[in-house]
Amino acid sequence: MSEEKKSLNFIEHIIEEDLANGLPKEQLRFRFPPEPNGYLHIGHTKAIGISFGLGETYNAPVNLRFDDTNPAKEEQEYVDAIKKDIAWLGYSWANEFYSSDYFQKLYDWAILMIKDGKAYVDSQTSKAIAEQKGTPTQVGTNSPFRNRSVEENLDLFQRMKAGEFPAGTHILRAKIDMEDPNMLMRDPMMYRIMHTEHHRTGNDWCIYPMYDWTHGESDYLEQISHSLCSLEFKPHRKLYDWFKDNVYEYSADLLPLAPKQREFARLNLSYTIMSKRKLLRLVEEGIVSGWDDPRMPTISGLRRRGYTPNSIRKFIEKVGVAKRENIIDVSLLEFCIREDLNKTANRVMAVLNPLKVVITNYPEDKEEWLEAENNQEDESAGYRKVPFSKEIYIEQEDFKEEASAKFFRLQIGGEVRLKNAYIIKANAVVKDNNGNIIEVHCTYDKDTSKKVKGTLHWVSIKHAITAEVREYDRLFMHESPDSDKDKDFMEFVNPKSLTVKTGYLEPSLADAKVGEQFQFQRLGYFNVDDDSTADKLVFNKTVGLRDSWTKQKPKPQNKPKPQQQKRTAISVIQQLGKKYTNYSEEKQLRTKAEIQELAKDVSYNDLEPLFGTAVKKVGTRVAVLIALKVLLANGLERNEVINDFIEKAKEDKHEVLVAEATEI
Repeated sequence: MSEEKKSLNFIEHIIEEDLANGLPKEQLRFRFPPEPNGYLHIGHTKAIGISFGLGETYNAPVNLRFDDTNPAKEEQEYVDAIKKDIAWLGYSWANEFYSSDYFQKLYDWAILMIKDGKAYVDSQTSKAIAEQKGTPTQVGTNSPFRNRSVEENLDLFQRMKAGEFPAGTHILRAKIDMEDPNMLMRDPMMYRIMHTEHHRTGNDWCIYPMYDWTHGESDYLEQISHSLCSLEFKPHRKLYDWFKDNVYEYSADLLPLAPKQREFARLNLSYTIMSKRKLLRLVEEGIVSGWDDPRMPTISGLRRRGYTPNSIRKFIEKVGVAKRENIIDVSLLEFCIREDLNKTANRVMAVLNPLKVVITNYPEDKEEWLEAENNQEDESAGYRKVPFSKEIYIEQEDFKEEASAKFFRLQIGGEVRLKNAYIIKANAVVKDNNGNIIEVHCTYDKDTSKKVKGTLHWVSIKHAITAEVREYDRLFMHESPDSDKDKDFMEFVNPKSLTVKTGYLEPSLADAKVGEQFQFQRLGYFNVDDDSTADKLVFNKTVGLRDSWTKQKPKPQNKPKPQQQKRTAISVIQQLGKKYTNYSEEKQLRTKAEIQELAKDVSYNDLEPLFGTAVKKVGTRVAVLIALKVLLANGLERNEVINDFIEKAKEDKHEVLVAEATEI
């Protein structure tokens, strides 16, 4: 992989360094360890993509391990859904494991730790234990049971396992240091009593290991080389290593490889909730129809809405692997599905807000079947026939009785082209008693060679089939719905997140199957919902046609007018960099996208003089790094000057600069 080093992310750099330092490549092993207490959501796809992606890159096995240590919240339903989602995304796991597979081994190791004086049974209330933990600025105090004898601890722990005590009477704690500045190291809990049936082990156990105790030791038992997790687990790394080092003493001969924990920034998406607990609340309170509601950010919800595995994998690729948290605009995800479906979805015609058009000079009993191209992006997609007749539906918003010169759709006296058909001219309207237009009377022209500015989609009324069409908006009206500590995230639920309409569709859709995807021309991308039956079609709107993620779009042929001051791209990049480090993460993301676009018009000769920017101007150096990455991706060869600039940035104290340098 040496030729690819310039494009490695920081995790791959760690792996490459370990391989260079003697780790045999055949010992590389990764895992994805979900807790089966809910459905996977879009945030999990980043962890899935990283672990399984590394498996593909290094031809190394990836385990799917369910960390099932809390039977009160875990169900087989979630296990099955997780497996389905990962397989749907296109990934295969080498082995399927469960932390519950290791309950006996974990218990045996806990006994050894008690015997070595490294664990003890605490009989205080949870409130008393919490009070003794201290605070980040105040050390904790020892439990009065901390110095119980080994014999007493062994007796109590074995009786805990035997079910002699009710829940809450005793716990097993590791004996570490109640004055450690890392509060997780202040005698953490290893086992608690739970008289709850486990979805796999039944009632075999009434004590269950805590996550921190189980997780790392499961990695060790599976001989995982690199334990990759999100940034919230970074403070846990010290405890992870403490537990690992202690069990290593017991099993080094049989299990020689000690795993290494490393953390990456998790995926945060705007207008989206990523907490499984909060998503469950949406389900339980009936805000959504279930975990797979198309408004939910769950993988099953995205799948039902019409997202494809390829679009989600492309999204994860664009987001990249970072060391610091940020919020990704949801419109980037929409861009990815739009880009994918543009290549694969057949075009059809459907009208969702119908207005009747009568073509007065078209014969009453005549009908024609006209040829329509299925997908201009796919030559193999072929053609289909669509029926045309005297009476058709168009969209209400495509007609105005009177309109300005900038309205290029149908108006009295104006002409438009009907997609795949004729040119029509509006002559008169019919209104109801309230003055609402209910019909437009038009004439058609067989000369389709004329140039007209507007083209409308339509359906023949007598041939149209009806379907239920579900249009979705964002589930939350707030960009970060769970960020306000003074408000419940439920206050930001969008009451108009679902609109149900009756759609009138061309008859070619009569046999559409669940999951099939189409572009309703001029309206957006839609797929057939799971609720569809032979008697009633139901479509979900996946995404509209308009691309709001403008910075990700290819450069338009008609370039925007230059700014009045006619500043060069490199000067704009410098200006954007000046305040870059003072911006919020969201604004940094937008500014970064703008710099990346500007960098396409920058040469190395423009950029190289800025390598010597003063150290205190960290924002400018960040902007230069962002632009440099674009140039390198477009074929610029690295040289000593570039390498020196990047290395100096990596050694800087500013985390934003270091993060950008590390990604190059």
